[in-house]
Amino acid sequence: MSIDFKKQNDTLIVKVKGELDHHTSDMFKESINNEYQKGYKNIILDFKHLNFMDSSGIGMILGRYKMAKENNGTLAIVGANSQLLKVIELSGILRVINCYDKIDDAINNL
Repeated sequence: MSIDFKKQNDTLIVKVKGELDHHTSDMFKESINNEYQKGYKNIILDFKHLNFMDSSGIGMILGRYKMAKENNGTLAIVGANSQLLKVIELSGILRVINCYDKIDDAINNL
């Protein structure tokens, strides 16, 4: 898995490639936490190039959502494929986290 960060105003955009599972979720969490502490408010997770996610990934997403909320921000997901959307939908997190097709759509709705 690889992670790239991009800043847009007070939003941290996290581009993820590979798989987000129990083998990679701790590294993913630590990387985002370290970057987020540099003064961001919102988080956008760009899953366009994410191939697979298990329940560890769901837990990681919810934890980053909580972190953003505690900072008066929010979290959005962008570019998830149909398999990832199914996992996200079954987890119930769509009740609190919005999914978008494009980064610009997410930014405009934060």
